[in-house]
Amino acid sequence: MSKNFRSRFFEDYVLGETIRHSVPRTVTSGDVSLYLATTGSRFAINYSQEFSRDLGFKATLVDDILVFHLVFGRTVPDLSLNAIANLGYADVRFLNPVYIGDTINSTSKIVGLKENSNGKTGTVYVHSEGRNQKGELILSYYRWLMMRKKNLDEHLDDKTIPEMPSKVEKKDMKFFENINLKKWNTSFTGSENLFEDYDVGEEIDHLDGQTIEESEHQMATRLYQNNARVHFNQHVEKDGRFGKRIIYGGYIISLARAISCNGLSNTIKLAAIHSGKHSSPTFSGDTIYAWSKILEKENYNNDVGIMRIRTLASKNCNKITFPDEKSLTENIVLDLNYSVFIPKRI
Repeated sequence: MSKNFRSRFFEDYVLGETIRHSVPRTVTSGDVSLYLATTGSRFAINYSQEFSRDLGFKATLVDDILVFHLVFGRTVPDLSLNAIANLGYADVRFLNPVYIGDTINSTSKIVGLKENSNGKTGTVYVHSEGRNQKGELILSYYRWLMMRKKNLDEHLDDKTIPEMPSKVEKKDMKFFENINLKKWNTSFTGSENLFEDYDVGEEIDHLDGQTIEESEHQMATRLYQNNARVHFNQHVEKDGRFGKRIIYGGYIISLARAISCNGLSNTIKLAAIHSGKHSSPTFSGDTIYAWSKILEKENYNNDVGIMRIRTLASKNCNKITFPDEKSLTENIVLDLNYSVFIPKRI
């Protein structure tokens, strides 16, 4: 019997199956430092222990997108090694806080299967969860992937396409308990703009561009233990669809979020990602820009508001536009619809 693991193809997934992913991951200060080194993120709450503790957290709060990557990375060997593309996300909920020293475990349930019309690929729909060492739910999300088939003569009799929620409702969002936002320090964050200072429909150009270096992307993606071959194996990918390795789409989410600090630096944390679309591939040498539109505002409690935001990431073009989501221009590489918690003036 072979000792190596070649991962699964489309035919290997069973509707309703739950997969318990291997290699639990303990978050270290080195992880946080390397994430900072590969994104340049400047959200003070994630990098100042003093600030986090002043607010009532027991330690520095780990960046939500890093948490997403670490949960996602557990799932890659079972879900992504033979994937052609990660097609989208929905109902992404950021729940209990994650601190340095916490250990992350991941599970996924197969919730949908659809063979594609070409007969060579299929779409797999999964619901994944990340929990800490106490069993507390820290993150949950849906995603769907285009998978290669191993046997082109084998066909799926019935397709199952789950209905994805278009939006995470406020009742399903979770803010932290016993946090004192009277201690929110705008001199730490570098901006005076709080919940009341943003208008629905307002457009924000985050200005700063980041050029992706091959080595930085490789380091970042390995940090998450995402070992999908399309990101690493140039020997194979030189003969593939693009002739070279592609950038992990999650890295673009990290860059867009990091760049958005210039304009959104007082956001406390992500509440949810309602939908996400990787609309064009990205490669080393591309320069990423980002801009955002405030779509909706609502109260969460007396101290905290929720803003729903659409952030677009663009490659090699810094001209701010907000095209319809069904007709994105070729330079748009990410269309992210999400909500954040932000302090009110107290």
